Amino acid sequence: MDDSRCIENLIYRYAERIDNGDLEGVAELFRDAEIISTAHNVRRSGYQEVLEMYQLSCRLYEATGTPLTKHLTTNVIIELDENGSQASARSYYTVIQATDSLPLQPIISGRYRDSFHKVEGQWRFASREMLVDLIGDCSAHLLYDASGLS
Repeated sequence: MDDSRCIENLIYRYAERIDNGDLEGVAELFRDAEIISTAHNVRRSGYQEVLEMYQLSCRLYEATGTPLTKHLTTNVIIELDENGSQASARSYYTVIQATDSLPLQPIISGRYRDSFHKVEGQWRFASREMLVDLIGDCSAHLLYDASGLS
């Protein structure tokens, strides 16, 4: 598989893991990386800090063990450096959600700015910056009030 496709799969793996409620798996993607949330003025680095961030922010539903969301990642643009050991990507995200009390709807949309490095032949996240562009009703997804994020 070519490098761009490996990086694209890594971007999609994040969405798959969070939608499955696999917060440990999400944190593993950032074991040697950082997540930057400009809306919160927050920077978290490494497995433990990233795991704690998601445990304190992401509502998981007992019946499914998931957040009842689908993170849709689109418009992925990947740029590889000349030596093939680093890369960057830009993409859009839209999160949709449906619960017993919330009809299916988009709840937040924005952009990811990612950087990657290749370690022992494997692509890994180096950083992810999450930018919020549009925000709806996140009350069934997040464990805090997100109304002032955009």
